[in-house]
Amino acid sequence: MSKTGQDNSITLKSPEQISVMHEANQIVAGVLSMLNREMRSGLTTLQLDRWAEEYCRDHGAEPAFKGYRGFPASLCVSINEQVVHGIPCKQTRIREGDIVSVDFGTKYKGFYGDSAMTIPVGTIPKRVQQLLLVTEEALEKGIEQVQIGNRISDISKAVQDHVEEQGFSVVRQFVGHGIGSNLHEAPEIPNYVQKKASPRLLEGMVVAIEPMVNLGKEKVRVLRDRWTVVAADGKPSAHFEHSVAVTAEGPFILSSRQDN
Repeated sequence: MSKTGQDNSITLKSPEQISVMHEANQIVAGVLSMLNREMRSGLTTLQLDRWAEEYCRDHGAEPAFKGYRGFPASLCVSINEQVVHGIPCKQTRIREGDIVSVDFGTKYKGFYGDSAMTIPVGTIPKRVQQLLLVTEEALEKGIEQVQIGNRISDISKAVQDHVEEQGFSVVRQFVGHGIGSNLHEAPEIPNYVQKKASPRLLEGMVVAIEPMVNLGKEKVRVLRDRWTVVAADGKPSAHFEHSVAVTAEGPFILSSRQDN
């Protein structure tokens, strides 16, 4: 889930806390892997939500998004031109040719996990395939910059450069975030370079990096449900996210999946 304005001071996590966050994020990874396997045309988005919550609770965690600032579901499901924060419902069915962004979070032993991916359903156009590939690659390039002494802006630049080199647009209205004993913590992780100075990465920081990339222009708008964010030009959008710890050995991807 993307940060939308909350702020507090940066917190550093101990190795023991990072270990718990790894457990929390591996439950998220299990949910996303399950949804990737089960995704097919004809499913309702509400069914995806139920499966996600059931898996989460079966593994001893709570769904982090349910009730968060009033969000009514456990899973964010955003289809095609929907960027983030799509609300599952029994009326909306997955169709052949859709791209489905699923974003899930857990709360486990007092700490949070958060990750997202975009899943193609059947055959999708070549340019949309490229959109998904480039967005996931941008996430990987951002993660490569998670090194002690680098700045948040190094992550932002890596994401923005890769996306724009391929002719796509980075969403600027929503950003990544720190994560820990709160779902959204400082610092914000923009997917584009801002003019102001950004914090340095310190050992023990944990960040949720989440490129949101539009096939068309960067502008987005929020629908009347006050949650669902869509590309203003109606063109497809992709979203990939990992929670990553800053360690002396380099980036530790807490939410890594076996199906990566």
